Amino acid sequence: MVPSSLSGCLGVSGSTLSFHLKELVHAQLVSQERDGRFLIYRASFEDMDHLVAYLTAHCCKIVPCTPAAMKHSAELESTR
Repeated sequence: MVPSSLSGCLGVSGSTLSFHLKELVHAQLVSQERDGRFLIYRASFEDMDHLVAYLTAHCCKIVPCTPAAMKHSAELESTR
């Protein structure tokens, strides 16, 4: 989608959208392509799926996400 369409669908200002798109491109969750004077953004669903899977496995538990808790969680998973 082009930013103007995204901005209208999401109801956010262009500057706010620009900031978030830049960060999503940097995180490789969105790709950016230039078509003449237009920028086209595409979601990287495969990378988003990997991120959601990681967050679900490691951060959506009752255990806090501290280094010690993550090490303990990894040790428990390796004994399974």
